[in-house]
Amino acid sequence: MSQQELDEIHNNVRDAYGKVAESDDIGCGCGVPTSCCGTAPDLEGFSIKLGYTADELKAVPGGADMGLGCGNPKVIASLQQGETVVDLGSGGGFDCFLAAREVGISGRVIGVDMTPAMLSKARKNAESGQYGNVEFRLGEIEFLPVPDTTADVVISNCVINLSPDKQQVFNEMYRVLKPGGRVAVSDVVATCELPDEVKNDLELYSACISGASLIGEIEQFMLSAGFSNILIQPKDDSAEFIRDWAPGKKIEELVVSVYIQAIKPAQHEIV
Repeated sequence: MSQQELDEIHNNVRDAYGKVAESDDIGCGCGVPTSCCGTAPDLEGFSIKLGYTADELKAVPGGADMGLGCGNPKVIASLQQGETVVDLGSGGGFDCFLAAREVGISGRVIGVDMTPAMLSKARKNAESGQYGNVEFRLGEIEFLPVPDTTADVVISNCVINLSPDKQQVFNEMYRVLKPGGRVAVSDVVATCELPDEVKNDLELYSACISGASLIGEIEQFMLSAGFSNILIQPKDDSAEFIRDWAPGKKIEELVVSVYIQAIKPAQHEIV
């Protein structure tokens, strides 16, 4: 893929999510066009389908949950007091705020997003919710504005599939993790080779479909980055909400939501 093609994908994704942030629209998972949910989507009901609890939804500032995920990475993150968390593609800050509750005031959460409008929204949410242990940084997930060996945990929610250079994303995740640190990601992967008409559809790319990689490809990216204990677990019920991302196109037959876990080996294990 040429640099021009990479830039075109980045700019298209940035524009799509910027429009969502600026209009205060809510999505239905990663299906960015709001028409995918109809005119009055049941955001709370959708978020519960993804794996969030009613208590979690009530605990965050209004507007933080924008209905743009495909799961709840916190359920596999096993967060502990005092840990540092980095969230790739943090959006309105929803998962960051939930993580902040788990790591406590002795912990720290860093959200990274490449869309200025999302960053502004997240920072306003952090201020309104008085989250002193959360900060948001502008940056691309392929080039994280985070020093080496910063994080105990890297989380992400339906964002890695949006990157045209996933190997670089996993390399960056590995770099910012401490030895022994872990990955807890919810994302979308392809269940078969995607048709060319899907791969070349930029709207479907922003809707988390066209850029989805096969499970085997994700495993290889992670192995090449240096991760061990890789576990990719499909969510069998994800077709129920994925079909709404692009109604009538039967995309639920092409992609599935998964939970991805892995470990950066402890220093003495690194060869």
